[in-house]
Amino acid sequence: MRAVLMAGGSGTRLRPLTCDLPKPMVPILNRPIAEHIINLLKRNHIYEVIATLHYLPDIMRDYFQDGSDFGVQMTYAVEEEQPLGTAGCVKNVSELLNDTFLVISGDSITDFDLQAAIAFHKEKKSKATLILTRVPNPIEFGVVITDSDRRITRFLEKPSTSEIFSDTINTGTYILEPEVLKYLPANQESDFSKDLFPLLLDRNEPLYGYIAEDGYWCDVGHLEAYRESQYDALEGKVQLDFAYHEQGQGLWVGQDTYIDPTAKIERPALIGHHCRIGPGVTLQAGTILGDNVTVGADADLKRPIVANGVIIGEEAHLRGCIISRGTRVDRRAHILEGAVVGALSRVGEEAQISPSVRVWPRKKIESGAILNINLIWGNTAQRSLFGQQGMSGLANIDITPEFAVKVGAAYGSTLKPGSMVTVSRDQRPISRMVSRSLIGGLMSAGIGIQNLQATAIPVARTVIPTQVVEGGVHVRIHPDRPDSILIEFFDDKGINISKAKEKKIEGAYFKEDLRRVAISEIGTMSYPSEMLEIYSRSFEKQINIAAVRSSRSKVVIDYVYAVSGAILPRLLAKFGCDAVVLNASLNQNAVSNQERESLLLQLGHVVEALRASFGVQVSANGEQMILVDESGIPIRGETLTAMMVNMMLTTYPRSTVVVPVHASSAVEQIARRHDAKVIRTKASPTALMEVCQANRGVVLGGSGDTGFIFPQLHPGFDAMFCIAKLMEMLTIQERSLANVRAELPRIVHRAYTMRCPWTVKGALMRHLVETHPPDQLELIDGVRIVNRQNDNWVLILPDAGEPLVHIFANSEDRDWVDEQLKTYRQKVQQFIDREQGMDSDQED
Repeated sequence: MRAVLMAGGSGTRLRPLTCDLPKPMVPILNRPIAEHIINLLKRNHIYEVIATLHYLPDIMRDYFQDGSDFGVQMTYAVEEEQPLGTAGCVKNVSELLNDTFLVISGDSITDFDLQAAIAFHKEKKSKATLILTRVPNPIEFGVVITDSDRRITRFLEKPSTSEIFSDTINTGTYILEPEVLKYLPANQESDFSKDLFPLLLDRNEPLYGYIAEDGYWCDVGHLEAYRESQYDALEGKVQLDFAYHEQGQGLWVGQDTYIDPTAKIERPALIGHHCRIGPGVTLQAGTILGDNVTVGADADLKRPIVANGVIIGEEAHLRGCIISRGTRVDRRAHILEGAVVGALSRVGEEAQISPSVRVWPRKKIESGAILNINLIWGNTAQRSLFGQQGMSGLANIDITPEFAVKVGAAYGSTLKPGSMVTVSRDQRPISRMVSRSLIGGLMSAGIGIQNLQATAIPVARTVIPTQVVEGGVHVRIHPDRPDSILIEFFDDKGINISKAKEKKIEGAYFKEDLRRVAISEIGTMSYPSEMLEIYSRSFEKQINIAAVRSSRSKVVIDYVYAVSGAILPRLLAKFGCDAVVLNASLNQNAVSNQERESLLLQLGHVVEALRASFGVQVSANGEQMILVDESGIPIRGETLTAMMVNMMLTTYPRSTVVVPVHASSAVEQIARRHDAKVIRTKASPTALMEVCQANRGVVLGGSGDTGFIFPQLHPGFDAMFCIAKLMEMLTIQERSLANVRAELPRIVHRAYTMRCPWTVKGALMRHLVETHPPDQLELIDGVRIVNRQNDNWVLILPDAGEPLVHIFANSEDRDWVDEQLKTYRQKVQQFIDREQGMDSDQED
């Protein structure tokens, strides 16, 4: 049998280790990852290896040559111009594959029994068999679901946290029959998980998953995994071939290595060939030293991974860091946990590199310097920038000017030079600071700016499609966390950008592959005029102005000291509305949640005192609102969702509404009254916007919590338009909010939130899928268990940004809801306790 070793990866998340090495050639226990994979293939009687190369191909070819020194026959296929993807590179060597063959990723450490997987493949007469395993946190991998016969029924490539249906993932190792390659186009980029396997599933070809219950697997995709895989190997958790003789249990030492008798070495540890360990040195358990390493007197090393040719000075302190080849660390220097120093660098005397800081190759850190940011760019290396809704973090702590400049440059680097984008913000000083930093980064990448300055986010979304721009950025105080900043990116239609575009920005950010243009190409900045006029014209086209003008209603609007207060009064004045305005001045400080509730109580009192028709509190920079009825009682959440759906479908029967997956079943009951359609989506704002735009006949999207979308106006949420639309509909329908509320279905809809560790979420979702009949399951977002005979359901939804899980129960029967919430709280907690108990047992 032949094996195809996919070795073309550049390993951007492993930089600076991969700045001058392809990912499969990064050393694990002083041997390249690819060498460990070849040893695994040999143990499983596979001796013919075809390596597909792209990034720095000569390094691997020079190391392995024809493979004879390693007991295999090596053949190489180089993707010269552009990478062809995981499947495309295999298609490229199809003429060498005339029998069953194995494909294995060049960036993982494993000791799986490949022969058992091959036997499974042949027994099932499979066309393609994926070797699967189970991991605590599957978010970075392709999740796979199989039936009882291990036939694959569904998979999802790199899901978001709320999309995790299982903790069974694709390891990137496949056993394939050559005829499956006929489904792939020649000389084109294609991917196994995104292209070939879905196609095989659609064609009903036999596609199986072999779950490797035993054995070790680690995707060495980021620096933390790179460290952990080596520590695991030292502790015997994975079967790897060591390059050195074992001198007693847990200590491997190379040839011609001198260790001073006063040195203290804890086991397990590994020391390479031709090393010199000075007097008084301490090597704690987990330390790995490459070949030709010198450690000066009294140095203290706690689990560092040190590559070949490194010199460590006297009294230096290394703590769980990675030091690349040829680096010199001078006396009394401190390199702390998680830091990575690139090849051929120098760390000066008494310098300190802070935790998780990365230093690119060939850099010099002066004596006494304290380095707490990456050299030269950025802060600590994060694994993800985007959450469920844009980028967010503590103002001036997580979201700093330096961070914003780099994000702006990263975003700009994904666009063509000379492109234009809009930048807008709320009126807070922190938002002005962050937006200016973003503008600096964008202009440095050759991107022009149309600066909308301080404006409500619905206005920004409306203006974008009218300008010649690639998209936009909006900066504001986070709607739910007044101490945090939220940065959102829009496409050229004003919709939040897709996950794919988010990944491109993250890729540029983490690679530090930031475009810097010449002086003559620096982006320009302009200030568009008539923004409010553009929004006003669009606003007026979608409203029955005559109905609003003739409205006898009196409305009290609380703007909560936000920028939307500068816009809506003008629009309502044009329509001759009787509107009483509260708190419309621009306050430079963010309003806390407690203050907002106090203002809401005040609004209720004003509505009652003035005998107004209703009141509205506008928040989230003009996107969200809470209604107050004529009695001063707030209307929010599911009641507000049902009320808006009822009024819109009364006005537009036989149309469509879009709501998040957790909205109450009152929506469906109302829709049935009006012969209308309901589409449920994932809980994210981006999903709501995308679905509203993708489906014809949608008149309303969103919920009381997210705000409401009117797709004919613009693609985002808009509380300001919602107020005018309410006035129109109440006038035409000749009803009060009390009348509308009285018509709503009596649905009991409750939620409970509980803590759930990140490492348990995937397993919990898999457990729920496996323990309920398939015909009761809906996997739009989380796991929804539905009773098809009525509108009763329970939803278990993992939180996208926190180690939490939300449990929703919905029914007309209050007792049923209470019982189900109690039952599923117990089920979830018992599962969490069991999983954590198993983890504790394994650690013991």
